Amino acid sequence: MPLLVAPALAAGSFAAQEQPHLPVRPGLALRPWRDDDAPAVRAAFDCPQIQRWHVRRIDGDDEARSWTAQWAGRWCDETAASWAIVDADDRQLGQVGLRGVLLDEASAQVSYWLLPAARGRGIATEALGALTRWSFTRAGLHRLALEHSTANVASCRVATRAGFPVEGVARGSVRHADGWHDMHLHARLRTDRRT
Repeated sequence: MPLLVAPALAAGSFAAQEQPHLPVRPGLALRPWRDDDAPAVRAAFDCPQIQRWHVRRIDGDDEARSWTAQWAGRWCDETAASWAIVDADDRQLGQVGLRGVLLDEASAQVSYWLLPAARGRGIATEALGALTRWSFTRAGLHRLALEHSTANVASCRVATRAGFPVEGVARGSVRHADGWHDMHLHARLRTDRRT
């Protein structure tokens, strides 16, 4: 069926270019995942706090390598993108990414997590801010949204500090290991004023 409106972003908007390296601030950057990042990914998915808020786990080195390897294909397919958050020595601190990219709608979902040693220093907020700026200015997206369990206070704090207000609550919409969770929906539009 034909669209009644032109796509907001043309096919190839992502795939026509290499996934960029994004500066966050001196000593902090976002870069595409590499095969040698698999040990950090496995450590992250072994973390009880990360497992608490995820619905999948990684059971071995091969799965961790598959996780890092998938992102190049998803960038080329223009369905998702993920970046390693790294320090000045290229040590992995966490992840920030886009899921469910819809070029027709110029929208995507945002995700993020940090390894335990990187928490409590504002790194997730800064990384989300850098990804948001790139998404709105360079990638041409119109809307970024994210969801987290209403019980995940730390994730809510990151979203709010990065300028993503709560739009509502999706009741009982995600099932974690301990049962159904209500989810906060946060979002930003490219046209939103950043306060």
